[in-house]
Amino acid sequence: MRFSTVSVCTAVVCTAIASAVPLMAQEKAIDTQRSTITIHVGKSGLLSAAAHDHTINAPISSGTIVESGAQHIEFRVETAKMKVKPDPKIDAKDEATIQTHMEEMVLETKKFPEITFRSSRVQKLADGQWKVDGELSLHGVGKAVSLTVRQTGESWTTHAVLKQTDFGITPISIGGGMIKVKDEVQLDFQIFGRPN
Repeated sequence: MRFSTVSVCTAVVCTAIASAVPLMAQEKAIDTQRSTITIHVGKSGLLSAAAHDHTINAPISSGTIVESGAQHIEFRVETAKMKVKPDPKIDAKDEATIQTHMEEMVLETKKFPEITFRSSRVQKLADGQWKVDGELSLHGVGKAVSLTVRQTGESWTTHAVLKQTDFGITPISIGGGMIKVKDEVQLDFQIFGRPN
């Protein structure tokens, strides 16, 4: 009789542990089809009014989100897949030149094929809002960043401002500095988890 009681208790404990494991580590793959990183690049300099700002799409190649327990997010972007979005004010030839400059002079995609982010700490600030600390690796340089992330429906969104020079990138300058790319670039993230 005693053996049966012990067996029942053990079975109950094992079942409880087994059911708690998925709750502690609900890992989701990032939905790479719906998730987007949009980079806004501005111009400065004496003739900046004659130039155009650019918007760049940086598709997420892979990544995971852990939503409960030890919360965590990480993702990877392939620099060769980043594209300057078409602008009706810019002709196809100039657009191709901008794309080439971005790949060869700014990102150096052959030398630095990936941009990665890995969180080190996720702290809940309020309902649907978190502070996410982690390391962003770009152009061969890893830097600590801190982001305020909000959840709206199925997506997590955040906005960040980064300096290119912090990552060893020299902003492009044309005409002796008469037109140059701003050091600061703005990034908007919208990330979706893939349904289980």
